[in-house]
Amino acid sequence: MTDENHFGVLGIGVGPANLSLAALLYPHRDLPSLFLDRKEAFGWHDGQQIPGTTLQVSTLKDLVSLADPTSKFSFLNYLYDQGRIYHFINARFDAVPRQEFRNYLEWASWRMKNVVFGEEVQSVDFDGVFKVRTDERVLTADNIAVGVGSRPWIPPAGQGWHSRSQFHVCDFVDKAVHLEGKRVVVVGGGQSGAEAFLDLISREGSKLPSRVSWFSRRRNFLPIDDSPFTNDFYMPCYSEYFYGLERATRERLNQENVLSSDGISEPTLRAIYQRTYHHRFIARSPGLIRLYPNREITGVAKAGAGWELTVVNNDRPDEPQRVTTDVIIWSTGFRTGLLDLLAPLADRLHCDGGEYRVDRDFAVRWDGPADRNVFIQNGTPAQRGLADKNLSLLAWRSQRIVDRLRGVQREEQLSSFVEWADEDIEDGEPRGRV
Repeated sequence: MTDENHFGVLGIGVGPANLSLAALLYPHRDLPSLFLDRKEAFGWHDGQQIPGTTLQVSTLKDLVSLADPTSKFSFLNYLYDQGRIYHFINARFDAVPRQEFRNYLEWASWRMKNVVFGEEVQSVDFDGVFKVRTDERVLTADNIAVGVGSRPWIPPAGQGWHSRSQFHVCDFVDKAVHLEGKRVVVVGGGQSGAEAFLDLISREGSKLPSRVSWFSRRRNFLPIDDSPFTNDFYMPCYSEYFYGLERATRERLNQENVLSSDGISEPTLRAIYQRTYHHRFIARSPGLIRLYPNREITGVAKAGAGWELTVVNNDRPDEPQRVTTDVIIWSTGFRTGLLDLLAPLADRLHCDGGEYRVDRDFAVRWDGPADRNVFIQNGTPAQRGLADKNLSLLAWRSQRIVDRLRGVQREEQLSSFVEWADEDIEDGEPRGRV
């Protein structure tokens, strides 16, 4: 191997997580890096880029700003570079359009020479250094950063039926077409389900389906909790506190606070309610919209050219109902898990409950040298909390990895107003900078 084929850090996958790491590593020429992605060009939830959808986080939670506000890869610099920074200010968006943020990420990827598309990593092994086999070559690296993202998840009842008429919401843009006059079911009560449902009931005239039903396991179609103290769950100090808790406690906290991450934006809920009002009372189409919270889909079967769903009201579990439909859209989220490409290292990497077990710097615990690491991005929500899959701590996590690699430790921002840990109960001044 020549030096040109060896890197200090080799990243696998170029989504927002590894793109953030690539951006923060970019100025450090003493730590050469390369980030590979099998896609031919950058993409980010392209199948879910429904017109009118927006981010649920602050514009400051971009690739770099919360770790390095001076970085040229910030969202603000993207607007300036494109010549539309004043237009963006004047538009006074309540939230960043999701397509705009996707375009920002693409813009950043174009400007990084350490990012390469169209090359797939097939396996990773270790022999003093990491040996990375791609579909084109063999590379070596001192450290690996895995950021391949999560996979679409469909409940057991719907698995095995994937088709043009039954699909995950990640394929919505391409597959939710030509639905005029059809019966459509959306399953999932989070933001993606709400966005899909709103798009379907907002279609004009003859392009409308004949019926759109929305099923959710939740008690109601519930809003995101975006209040100030809840947002403290998305600060670095809480991530550190969460990491130190017992596993059962972490699981309970993630379940209790899921609406801080996966609730529905209030403007989306309001728009759905207004469209429902319009169809029910103004357009006089009372049969178009059906809303079914507190329901579980326990079975799916073919029914002619369509589908029959077995639906259980959680308040009456002994009285299942049958619903027929032409199209099913599963808005049931994404799941992380262990990766086939790390299979050669499987016996050496520590795992816990379907996740790679990581240390405080997101390096997988393993039996190899301490200065050789596999970093996992977006793959440890059971250890790091709901923020792990969220954009909120993207830059902070990447900076932690950069600092680990460079052997430095920077001073953190001030901790939360909330005292999470028992040892925080003390007399005197609050901890942190003055």
